[in-house]
Amino acid sequence: MQLNTLQPRNRPSREKRVGRGGKRGTTSGRGTKGQKARAGAKIRPAMRDIVKKLPKLRGYRFHSFREKPVAVTLERIVAAFPSGATVDPAALLATGIIHKIKGTIPLVKVVGDASVNKRLTVKGMRVSRPAAARITAAGGSVVAG
Repeated sequence: MQLNTLQPRNRPSREKRVGRGGKRGTTSGRGTKGQKARAGAKIRPAMRDIVKKLPKLRGYRFHSFREKPVAVTLERIVAAFPSGATVDPAALLATGIIHKIKGTIPLVKVVGDASVNKRLTVKGMRVSRPAAARITAAGGSVVAG
């Protein structure tokens, strides 16, 4: 008897690898043979392929490519600017409240209803109704644009 001739008394039988995924065993509910049994057999509707190539035109009324404004809270604006200051996107950029996105100043929307105790002129930005009410109540103004 040599070491190289030794064999295990009962060799473990290798499990047969059968249809992964799906329901129960060998064919995983695909039946046998044919186009639908093969891997990657997907019948693709032609219209869907066209739509998927045009991601900007997907969805109802094509809002997917609309530029969304960056929300800035009224609380941060009040803390960053003195009374009588003019708040616009360039001023927000200078104070570091907003940052350029892809090299351009983004659209900005002032939100929130924090208490305002300074006269501020907000222009060149969208402003929510509660924020506009607080700014005008404190003697400031909201210029559309």
